Amino acid sequence: MMRRVAVDAMGGDRAPGEIVRGAVEALQDRDDFSLVLVGDETAIAGQLESLDFDSDRMKVVHTSQVIEMAESPVDALRQKKDSSILRVAKLASSGEAEAIISAGNTGAFAAACQLKLRTLPGVVRAGIGVAIPSFHGPFVLCDCGANIQPKPGHLHQYAVMANLYAQKLLGIESPRVALLSIGEESEKGTALVKKTHELLRGEERINFIGNVEGRELFEGVCDVALCDGFVGNLMLKFVEGVAEGFIQTLSREFEREITDEATQRVARTALERVWAQHDYSEYGGAPLLGVDGISIICHGRSDSRAIRSAVGVACRFLSSDYNRAVTEQISTPAEE
Repeated sequence: MMRRVAVDAMGGDRAPGEIVRGAVEALQDRDDFSLVLVGDETAIAGQLESLDFDSDRMKVVHTSQVIEMAESPVDALRQKKDSSILRVAKLASSGEAEAIISAGNTGAFAAACQLKLRTLPGVVRAGIGVAIPSFHGPFVLCDCGANIQPKPGHLHQYAVMANLYAQKLLGIESPRVALLSIGEESEKGTALVKKTHELLRGEERINFIGNVEGRELFEGVCDVALCDGFVGNLMLKFVEGVAEGFIQTLSREFEREITDEATQRVARTALERVWAQHDYSEYGGAPLLGVDGISIICHGRSDSRAIRSAVGVACRFLSSDYNRAVTEQISTPAEE
């Protein structure tokens, strides 16, 4: 079945070049979707000139405005009615696209999705779920920025939605769900953490294992970690910075200490393998869990490989019937 995926061609630090290239490469890889590129048609056409693609499976939707990364999401959406971010959300709400992708202003994209798509029946607030690579495989961190002042009930729903994400998209049969806190004991943490712990302790739809500390996330102790959007976004960016810095430090040390060319090649290959396991572009993007549609939020620095991967993530979500599963579970009272 041919699905329709719309990509914000103007969003991100490397737009439109890397965005268009990645989307077209995904089109070349797969034959199960058609592509809609949204943005300035002249700029997009200039990028398409050097690329091979099936024109029957792709179209361009012109927009005259771009929401910049530093703009206020609310003000930008109000003032820029013809922005590429708002247009992809409208395409999804009208049924002209079944999945949408943007590497642009995260706040604006999340707000546009919630404004135009609304949330699934029973879902109160959407949350960003990010698959983060660890030394023992990926785990899902939710929320990573959509809701910085959640209520315990919001985190309760994030637990159910992120649990389904880990099951259906990461292939983990019975995900271990944990609450990020400053100690393993249930009485530790903020009022939000303590109340959420009470709610999750009796939740039969998930395998709740209690609180975990930040240092434990990369030890393979859980498959889903829950937190408010403020903490999650800080954690995500901190992890990215540490991973990049660690690899760069190792690379410099190898170059300084290893003089043999053959050994240098072996070291570079090993570093590349390690980096591939911890590179955000391998995972493509993060779904906005709970909206009535498939919305994939990409890193602002996304290159063509990241966009290519994001399209793959969107297609897997579409084929997984994820939203139907969320609706079925969220509509079931927690006590049952």
